[in-house]
Amino acid sequence: MYKSHTKSHTLEKSHPSFAGKIGVARADITPPDGIPARNWGAATHEVADSIHRPLYQDVVTFETGQGGQPLVLIEADLGFWRDRRIIQGLRDRILNEMRLESPRLIFGLTHTHAAASLKLPDAGTRGRALTESYLQAIEDATLKAVREALEGAQDATLEWNTGHCGLAASRDLVDPTSESDRFLCGYNPSVPADDTLLVGRITASSGEHLATLVNYACHPTTLAWENRAISPDFVGAMRETVETVVGGLTVFIQGNSGELAPRYQYVSDTRVADQHGRHLGFSVLATLEDMEPPGMRLVFDRVVESGAPLAVWRHERAVASSALAAVETSVELPIKDWPSTEELEKQRLSATNQWTRERLQRLHFTRLALGDADTFLLPIWVWRVGDAVFAGLASEAYSHLQQQLRSQFPRLAVVCMNLVNDTIGGYLPPAYLYDQDIYQVWRTPFDRGSLEMTTDSLLQAICQLTANQEATVLSDSASSNTR
Repeated sequence: MYKSHTKSHTLEKSHPSFAGKIGVARADITPPDGIPARNWGAATHEVADSIHRPLYQDVVTFETGQGGQPLVLIEADLGFWRDRRIIQGLRDRILNEMRLESPRLIFGLTHTHAAASLKLPDAGTRGRALTESYLQAIEDATLKAVREALEGAQDATLEWNTGHCGLAASRDLVDPTSESDRFLCGYNPSVPADDTLLVGRITASSGEHLATLVNYACHPTTLAWENRAISPDFVGAMRETVETVVGGLTVFIQGNSGELAPRYQYVSDTRVADQHGRHLGFSVLATLEDMEPPGMRLVFDRVVESGAPLAVWRHERAVASSALAAVETSVELPIKDWPSTEELEKQRLSATNQWTRERLQRLHFTRLALGDADTFLLPIWVWRVGDAVFAGLASEAYSHLQQQLRSQFPRLAVVCMNLVNDTIGGYLPPAYLYDQDIYQVWRTPFDRGSLEMTTDSLLQAICQLTANQEATVLSDSASSNTR
């Protein structure tokens, strides 16, 4: 980032950064063939019959090196928790065994729609035993990877750079086949998409490239109802593309992608997913190449008189922030006038086609998660990691959220995350869309204005952590939990 200056101040370009102890680890969480993997209402199969690419779970830990609890980030090639008791139990086990306070753990999902179903099938259903053992394997792999990351943590620096990638497109399209104003969930070429790509580079004090963090907003929905293979979707080829060139681990962090997806999607051809992954991967590599050398900043040095007066810049060692803090809070959102859990289940059982049953089942899961109250406390998590802020929520916000947060904090690297730590099953569209017949509006339980209320709550939480850097550093030994 270029910093403002006067004649008496240094003109420089530096990267938002953090210096401390950083650990990274990876676990393979690929499920076996035959596991239930029905994630689409239009699908005619119940189980997966092949593996396109392995599924991974990556862990990144942050510590100041001066005591205090670490921050633990987990990102898994999984889709969406259909039963919140599963993720709550998993998260509780991690917190208990690692002796972590709740705000210091973020468990995120890449949101691939070609992974195993994260719910237990009904008794007697094919593949139930495989799902039970797979969920247990995820738990065990998670704990092992967290321990490996913490035990292997070393002095390192995390630096951020902002790039762009054109993979994501708007997926809110007025139905061109109908006289109605119904919206379809698919590519709309007339609406520009947020193409922001935030890339973090983790470099050990030895100079080794430990990891690349990739924060990008795009639904991994390349592979759809006809696909029968377990796959990380585009994340797999993106990861391979980056790691082949720079080494280390590449960790994908799903952004606020409520209305964003590849323009060409809903296919069974895994080559398309790989093409999308390379597209994103090359953009990540370009963003890395655009960075200053690790630990360095670019500063104005002097003027050389030549055919023109030449401005000469030079590299010098940058001073990275060691601020580390976490807050867990919530925002009370209004719930729409939905049927009760019992009524939704009755409707599902009486439905005459598969896609209607699938829609009603999703609404039923969401209603179970919310309860029957008129409002819901949506949990949100915010971390301060040096000059970066991680902002996560247990829902699916539109990209308006990340655009607003980044515009308000232009000198910070703002890492925005959907679907972390819980499963609510609700989108957060902007208020003006509530007058439209659009999937994300009728699918969400949250009423008009919920995105804007969530945005305000996140802005307040970020201000709380960034208003005074000294106070932020001191909070390392006592995370704030205002939930």
